[in-house]
Amino acid sequence: MYRFGLIGYPIAHSLSPWIHKEFMKRTHIDGEYEIYEINPEGSFSEKINAFRQKELHGFNITVPYKQKIIPFLDEVDHTAKAIGAVNTVRNKNGKWIGYNTDGIGYVRSLKSKYPRLFSKADRRALILGAGGAARGIYAALQDAGFTTIDIANRTKEKALDIIRLYQVQSQVMPLESVEKQIDQYDVVIQTTSVGMKPYADKSIIEIKNTKPNDTIVSDIIYQPIETNLLTQAKCYGFSLHFGHTMLLYQAQYAYEIWTGIKPPMERMDQELQLILEGR
Repeated sequence: MYRFGLIGYPIAHSLSPWIHKEFMKRTHIDGEYEIYEINPEGSFSEKINAFRQKELHGFNITVPYKQKIIPFLDEVDHTAKAIGAVNTVRNKNGKWIGYNTDGIGYVRSLKSKYPRLFSKADRRALILGAGGAARGIYAALQDAGFTTIDIANRTKEKALDIIRLYQVQSQVMPLESVEKQIDQYDVVIQTTSVGMKPYADKSIIEIKNTKPNDTIVSDIIYQPIETNLLTQAKCYGFSLHFGHTMLLYQAQYAYEIWTGIKPPMERMDQELQLILEGR
């Protein structure tokens, strides 16, 4: 029987238990997935060392501990090391090995929705934001063969820190300059928290005076499912990609790391959407 879990704070309303229990059902595996809240006011070191005694087969880790967990790991996967954050830990014969599944999960979700994009020889992406999520997605887009990956961010240096790690054609630009350029890319990816509930009326950029084409506008936020940015993109006729699908596919990759089994995803995005919308 497998034992999995999630560490973070606050995580009482996390969707991870539902997702992974659904995976276990679909792959006919007996197991459990529990939430372990660690209050930042206490000693993380003491609590994580006590947590090791639980001997879980694997666990996810979320804010505010994605960086803080790293010194407690026995090994860190090269991708997670480059990103500087871990969201998945596998217990391999008593050794904790850290991974980051966000970027690969994002690319899998994009490929599932828009497989034809990945048959193009020359693929251009624009990432909005330069935080941890952007770093992971940038790395995964490079591995997926994107030839151009540009970054728009308020702080130029943070974006340059990402670009320096990889050998892809990239440029950094201010956010204000991209509003009329998004139709030059195959996919535009919003990676910040701008537009998340309870500030759902906000948008990192305004889409205006542009002609729709085959560009995909993507937002990794999943509350609300259709962000202000995606609503704008829909009005201009762009294709949309929703953040809750990234949540599913990064979890799929974590489950695969733990069990060696890739769970089927049929209709899970629709089911998760209904849960998020309270239906």
